Amino acid sequence: MRLHIDHSTVYQYAEPTRRVIQLLRLTPSSFVGQSVMDWRVDVDCDARLREGRDGFGNVTHMLYVDQPTQRLGITVSGLVLTEDHSGVVRGLANDLPPPVFLQPTPLTELGPELRRYASSDSKPALDRLHRLNTDLYERLRFDSGATNTETTAEEAFEAGHGVCQDFAHVFVAIARHIKIPARYISGHLYRRDGDSMQEAAHAWVEAWVDELGWVAFDPTNGVSTDENYVRVACGLDYRGASPISGARTGGGVEELAVEVQVSGHAEAQVQN
Repeated sequence: MRLHIDHSTVYQYAEPTRRVIQLLRLTPSSFVGQSVMDWRVDVDCDARLREGRDGFGNVTHMLYVDQPTQRLGITVSGLVLTEDHSGVVRGLANDLPPPVFLQPTPLTELGPELRRYASSDSKPALDRLHRLNTDLYERLRFDSGATNTETTAEEAFEAGHGVCQDFAHVFVAIARHIKIPARYISGHLYRRDGDSMQEAAHAWVEAWVDELGWVAFDPTNGVSTDENYVRVACGLDYRGASPISGARTGGGVEELAVEVQVSGHAEAQVQN
């Protein structure tokens, strides 16, 4: 699949800022089944960008705006070629050992409700993960107005609804509880209904299966990832993989607008 992505984030400030520092995790990497053909990061004001990689192997850009501004627009766009590998993720550079992704975080700690729900059994790990993926898809309701970035897995599960971030946090929390390494993934999804305009990036999960390696599950849609997904960043939870995080001095009240467009075209088959 040829996936074209345009991701725009605009900050409007009530007063001029004195300084802005942002950490951007907006650039995907190439691996088996995902080839980044073209990608660019643009900022609409005088700023400095420094590229690097964080401890999880994600491509990062540190963004510095040292002069006063009341508007900061960050746009990324590019072309990515993808293939369906039934959710199996291979060939990642700078990957960490799976046991790193067994540690809980404040967003993924189990509370009473999740402990009652989570259980271990003797079935193979892959079967348990597929069942968990399907069950969360059927149990939780997608609701874009119900939660925020500080909502924990326990809170979302108890409420019974949330956004893709919450579905992913619940999955990660349960997988780790049953001793399966799991990590939070941020990226983009080409929607099967053809709606290319979206309000935000997407989120899903990768879990470790000994005989396969990392396998990706999307509990928001009840499927494993395929050629419609572009993987951008991973972390222990949302905070480690969020597209943009940072701090500023000055600026007063802030307004944020995010717009994502993902369009796709099937690759032509070569015939001999």
